[in-house]
Amino acid sequence: MGKKTNTGLEWKGNMSFEAEVTGHKFMIDADAAVGGQDKGPRPKPLMLAALSGCTAMDVIPILKKMRVTPDAFRVDVEANNTEEHPKHYDAFTIFYKFKGKDLPKDKIEKAVSLSQERYCGVSYMLAKAAHIDYKIIIEE
Repeated sequence: MGKKTNTGLEWKGNMSFEAEVTGHKFMIDADAAVGGQDKGPRPKPLMLAALSGCTAMDVIPILKKMRVTPDAFRVDVEANNTEEHPKHYDAFTIFYKFKGKDLPKDKIEKAVSLSQERYCGVSYMLAKAAHIDYKIIIEE
């Protein structure tokens, strides 16, 4: 059996909850249309942040081992939200955006594919429920 992870949240009134993840506290809330006060992000989009963070934290150290350091790096995730309840994401596209002069495309592609195919646990888990695609964008 693997290592257990624990998180929790506490109701703070209306649709606000204080979440605690690995000792870090933050608010999650709904928008005003459903009784929230927009004090924090919605729960479902936090999955997108988890996905982008997980894969980014793979790509950078892999590139570092390959002696590749971009001037800038960003990961954006676009998700398709279904119309019917339970509304859920059924497809994700991950955009890996690199900036730098003479960045080696082959090494960047290798780092991204290693993250997607071998290391990123969030991608692995979400791929069981939805389609995941990715695009690499390199700018000088």
